Amino acid sequence: MATAPARSGSAPDSAPGSAPGFFPPELAAVPMVALNYGVRRRLGLYLNPRAAAAADWTALAEELGCEYLEIRRLEALPDPTGALLDEWQSRCPGGATVGRLLELLKRLERHDVLVDLAAGVEEDCKKYLKRKQQQAEQPLQVPAVDSSVPKTSELMGITTRDDPYGNGTELFDAFICYCQKDLQFVQEMIRELEQTEFKLKLCVFDRDVLPGTCVWSISGELIERRCRRMVVVISDDYLESDECDFQTKFALSLSPGARLKRLIPVKCKAMKNEFPSILRFITICDYTNPCTKKWFWTRLAKSLMLP
Repeated sequence: MATAPARSGSAPDSAPGSAPGFFPPELAAVPMVALNYGVRRRLGLYLNPRAAAAADWTALAEELGCEYLEIRRLEALPDPTGALLDEWQSRCPGGATVGRLLELLKRLERHDVLVDLAAGVEEDCKKYLKRKQQQAEQPLQVPAVDSSVPKTSELMGITTRDDPYGNGTELFDAFICYCQKDLQFVQEMIRELEQTEFKLKLCVFDRDVLPGTCVWSISGELIERRCRRMVVVISDDYLESDECDFQTKFALSLSPGARLKRLIPVKCKAMKNEFPSILRFITICDYTNPCTKKWFWTRLAKSLMLP
């Protein structure tokens, strides 16, 4: 069995879920879904390499209660640290918190990781709490609109990082409305907006949503309650998609005149057909214009970062 390296002179263990001294204690109870791609990727860069001199991901796995065969299974994955954190969230509803993760890293004496990730972790937690507060302060929709999303257990555990028992839901900066033929552009969007200094959190259906439930109910839940903004990827193929049509009209019904939801159309390729009439009154980001392309990602990111 993989074992954690021996450590001497360790500080006494803190209470479960508490935060190390450098981390604001009020953020310790924030669920792990708050941590964005950048922090998780950097944590993997530290823990994925097997090292004799420092505790790696296998030591963290043992602290989380994983058995030998579970560790061997994770060992074959390209990002065992990321997979370990995802499984921890699914296995321990309510217990997978940022404070608990930091506590375990401190116990494993990975002070280098704690120091390097401190600012990013704190920023992600504050953004998560801010989104939760904004969600709580949203005015109630009129019954005709609000009733389109059923309040059932079907909408618990719908994304890959949701708590399956509904104790922690994943929140996003923007829902991406796109058709399958534009997925390559969406992948570029992920690289430019999530994996750069913008550190935005996008909801991409093919990546983030679990299979097995009604597409329309999930789309409504994500657009209305989980995402602050919505980006509509416009192309000729978009015009042929019933799913995109539903998502766009649903978002507009929540925000007549685009005053609240801030729906952002993005033209990703040259079109033979006319631009959708229901979106003509909204200013767009045009990826096809060579004169403005160098400003495209900054403009889009700033729009998504507005309060």
